[in-house]
Amino acid sequence: MKVSLVNGMAEQTKIKDIYLAGGCFWGTEHYFKQIEGVVDTSVGFANGHTDNPTYKEVYTDTTGHAETVHVKYNPDVVSLEFLLQMFFKAIDPTSLNKQGHDEGTRYRTGIYYTSAEDLPIIEKVFSEVQQNYSEPLAVEKLPLQNYYTAEEYHQDYLDKNPTGYCHLPQSLFDFAKQAKEKNFMCTAVACFRNNS
Repeated sequence: MKVSLVNGMAEQTKIKDIYLAGGCFWGTEHYFKQIEGVVDTSVGFANGHTDNPTYKEVYTDTTGHAETVHVKYNPDVVSLEFLLQMFFKAIDPTSLNKQGHDEGTRYRTGIYYTSAEDLPIIEKVFSEVQQNYSEPLAVEKLPLQNYYTAEEYHQDYLDKNPTGYCHLPQSLFDFAKQAKEKNFMCTAVACFRNNS
C-alpha cells in the first residue's frame, strides 16, 4: 500500500488488481507492464480444475486453466476502465481459444475479477466493445476462482528474452508505453490523444 501526503495529511492509496487472459501470457504481461499506473504483474494459470498445475500440465489443455496475467494497478493513476479498453486493443475478442498462432483452451481470453464492485465497469466496457461486432464476444467475464503463479522462468519472460516468441507486435508495446490515461481518450473503437 502506498502512502502519500495530501495537504500535510497521510492518504493511503489501495492498490487494486485484475486478472486478464489474453492468449500467450508472455506478451500479455509485457504489454500491461508498459502502461503507466500498473505497479506489478505476474503470470500464471487461472480458473482451472486442478491444483498447482505446472506449465507442462496446462499445455495439455486438460486442466481447464487459462494463461493469465495478474495485473496490480494504482487506481489514482489508471482506471480499470482504461486497462480493459487497452486489453481489448491487444486481443481478437471474437476468436475462441485462439490468439495469434496460439490455439487451445489455455489461450482463451478472459477477465477475472476479485471484487464485485468491478463488475459494472467490466459490463460497461463489454457492452461498448460488443457494439463493434456482429458476433458475440468470446471473452470470459467471471469471478476469479483460482490462480496459480507460473514457474519463475515465465515471469517477465520478454524482459529476460527480448527476442523471445510473442504473438503481439512491438508496435503494440510502444503504443502501451505512450497510452497514459491522462493523455489519451479510449473508446471501444480506438484510442486517441486528448489535447484538452
